[in-house]
Amino acid sequence: MTSYHKSMSAFLCSLLLSSICLTSLVESSNTGGITVDLFHRDSRHSPSYDPSNTRFQRLRSAFDRAFSRKSSLMASRSTSTSTDSVDAPISPAGGEYLMKIKIGTPPVEQLGIADTGSDLTWTQCKPCTHCYKQTLPLFDPSRTSSYRPVSCESEQCAASGTASCDGNNSCQYQVSYGDRSYSFGELAVETLTFDGGVSFPKVAFGCGHDNEGTFGQTGSGIVGLGGGSISIINQLQSSIGGKFSYCLALLNSNATSKISFGSSAVVAGPNVVSTPLVRKSPDTFYYLTLEGVSVGTERVDYNTAAGEGNIIIDSGTTLTFVPSELYDGVESALEKAMTGNRVEDPRGMFKMCYEMGGDGGISSPPVTAHFKGADLVLPEESIFVEVEQGISCLTLVASQDLAIFGNLHQMNYHIGYDLVKREVSFQPTDCSKPQ
Repeated sequence: MTSYHKSMSAFLCSLLLSSICLTSLVESSNTGGITVDLFHRDSRHSPSYDPSNTRFQRLRSAFDRAFSRKSSLMASRSTSTSTDSVDAPISPAGGEYLMKIKIGTPPVEQLGIADTGSDLTWTQCKPCTHCYKQTLPLFDPSRTSSYRPVSCESEQCAASGTASCDGNNSCQYQVSYGDRSYSFGELAVETLTFDGGVSFPKVAFGCGHDNEGTFGQTGSGIVGLGGGSISIINQLQSSIGGKFSYCLALLNSNATSKISFGSSAVVAGPNVVSTPLVRKSPDTFYYLTLEGVSVGTERVDYNTAAGEGNIIIDSGTTLTFVPSELYDGVESALEKAMTGNRVEDPRGMFKMCYEMGGDGGISSPPVTAHFKGADLVLPEESIFVEVEQGISCLTLVASQDLAIFGNLHQMNYHIGYDLVKREVSFQPTDCSKPQ
């Protein structure tokens, strides 16, 4: 990298997509095309913004959440016994994109954690036996004309993975997270509305009457964007065709990122590469096949003896986690190519760190992730990040278990998920510009 890295790292905390607030609809169509603006949780536009935190504090918090989320993902994958299990695969503190939606008739605004690692959408509801503190009023099902409890014999109840039933034959969901957070309540159908008036009737969601854990008071619940049958991506398939995409801005903390659904989510044009989505359990996760990583012209192959689907792509994890043997090869190749004084990370989180040069930057060769059928050059600014004053560290992390392709290395790509074609597409894009 060059001195350009210094100016980029000055606002990198605004680029780490550990949380985004969906705020306004900018496009819709009769074919289900919807595009919505995104704002990072640490931008001044976000209700989660805390001006008292420094950029390094925000960075470290995002990294801490990445490790916590990775542990929860691994724990839930290990204990999953059903592809439709309602056991959520994440710590809710890790999946921190905030998505504004409206529920009910008339529509009532809710602000949920939009997460590709969860399936069931739920929100805190009245009457509340036990609720965590939230900024917005609790959703009141008695004040909407379109709320309908789901019966225990319904397909939605079966898809939720819960067998609980109350005395009125209403399906009762139970979602538990890897960090012991939970939400219990009634499964129901409601009208879901995006800003701008695009509505979808009879969407199954959880009306949470007993909720506890590490949920921030900004959010009302979870918006499930995972691959399971109860997620809104699959519930709205007839309208959006199983398609969604996002484009995560890099260059300006005030620029909006985008998330799209349906026809607006198609990734097409020059330089598009695609890789297959691999079916594995749990089907919430989006599994890809990573074949290797190159540092400049030196390639380090991933041992794919375990088969395809060896890494999860996750928009809610900041860092990228790779197997230890792959990490060691990448670090070795980088060390041969790097110049400068290697130092220890003061907090011991990262293994490979350097003092930043007098020009405020360090020199690093291009790093390319080789997915099956898709080679992605990782954003230059995201490979080494200034984590403390004058110290820059490699943002790939060795993992003994689960591999995750994190959002820090997805910046400035338009990334499209097609659950019908079973593929993920990538297009190099300046995501700060109108698409």
